[in-house]
Amino acid sequence: MKEPVIEQPALPPAQGEEEHPSLALVNSAIALPGGHTVDLLGTPAQTNHWLTQRGLAPVDAGMREMCATQLRSLREQIRSLFAARVEDLPALPAAVTALNDALTRVPTAPLLRWDDKTGPYRTAPHPTTAIVDLALATLAADAADLLTSPDAERLTACGSPPCNRYLLRHGRRQWCSTRCGDRARAARAYARRSNSR
Repeated sequence: MKEPVIEQPALPPAQGEEEHPSLALVNSAIALPGGHTVDLLGTPAQTNHWLTQRGLAPVDAGMREMCATQLRSLREQIRSLFAARVEDLPALPAAVTALNDALTRVPTAPLLRWDDKTGPYRTAPHPTTAIVDLALATLAADAADLLTSPDAERLTACGSPPCNRYLLRHGRRQWCSTRCGDRARAARAYARRSNSR
């Protein structure tokens, strides 16, 4: 029996997620007020759905728990690297190793193939058994590109606790969504009222 995809609360993508799937990956575990969390990769079906939405897996990929676990593990390693970059701290060597391992799981150069009728051509070999490896490599490459690009200066954590999402700052904006911005402004207003009493 196929596991149903459970719909999650709709949150708009944080600034930068659409350009950087690694940012969307890191933001797939969401801390909500009241100590609640939402994990968009919580089950194999949710993982398959998340990958499909980003063009990283076909709808019928049939993810297993091992696949979901690998993606969740890479998410935590990339989150660690993003946190180190934002907080100007040294990266954990294990996180760098995990990212590099994901990068090298699949060939990145198109290999030479030869068709008896049409002759030579180049293509990247990605059999269906390597769907997860290709997704991991793609996400790791995007994270490495983001961390080494000028956009890394704009990478920041959402400034509205308990939110744990990351975004690419645009102007002075320091929140991942209107919801977080409203919550932060309300908290500041409450603090001002409480201090004036």
